[in-house]
Amino acid sequence: MRKNSRKKNQIRQISLSKNICGNAYGSVLFATGNTKVMCAASVERSVPFHAENKGIGWLSADYTLLPYSTPQRKDKEFLKRDSRSVEIKRLIGRSLRGVIDLSKMQNYSITVDCDVIQADGGTRTAAITGGYIALNLAINRMLEEKLIAENPLIEKVAAVSVGYVNDELLVDLDFSEDSSASVDMNIVMNSSYDLIEIQGTAEKHSYSLDQLNEMVTIAKPAIEELFKWQDGVVD
Repeated sequence: MRKNSRKKNQIRQISLSKNICGNAYGSVLFATGNTKVMCAASVERSVPFHAENKGIGWLSADYTLLPYSTPQRKDKEFLKRDSRSVEIKRLIGRSLRGVIDLSKMQNYSITVDCDVIQADGGTRTAAITGGYIALNLAINRMLEEKLIAENPLIEKVAAVSVGYVNDELLVDLDFSEDSSASVDMNIVMNSSYDLIEIQGTAEKHSYSLDQLNEMVTIAKPAIEELFKWQDGVVD
């Protein structure tokens, strides 16, 4: 039996609070179960070197586990980022860039900071789902202030974890489920339900193509529900 009598295909309880970071162009405190991530989008009138003179803007992301987010305090990262944080911030950046037309935000950069204030599994998927909300709010403000002429967002994007725990396929794993999963996977989709990224790991044994398809299939309705939450915040 899962915590709170959750069904195997049921996501955790979602809660949202938007625009609580006054200095960001868009922000949201996104919580799924006991995992809570602060996502904030900042706008700058400049682009990194690799995007200069190409008629585009740029979007990047950052990800941090705050010291008090885990049961055992995590030291702050200063001079050297740990490999996990670097890999996750790149995943978030790729996922968000997958749904934006950078040519419609020429000479502007947006950075989406995702700070985990409480971790109980699924922090990277929560950061992607919440990061999109912060990005959308920032884009809406840029349009209102006439910094850009057109909405560069092409699609929505959301993500969810899935995995086999005790031979049962579950959606949106909390930490206890994730730590005991024989296979776990993070699935990122756009609002056309095309895949943007799949990160799958055989923790204890390999998985078949049929199981891969089952994991993607069970993720789709969960991501559809996440899109509804996103719509409720940004509309």
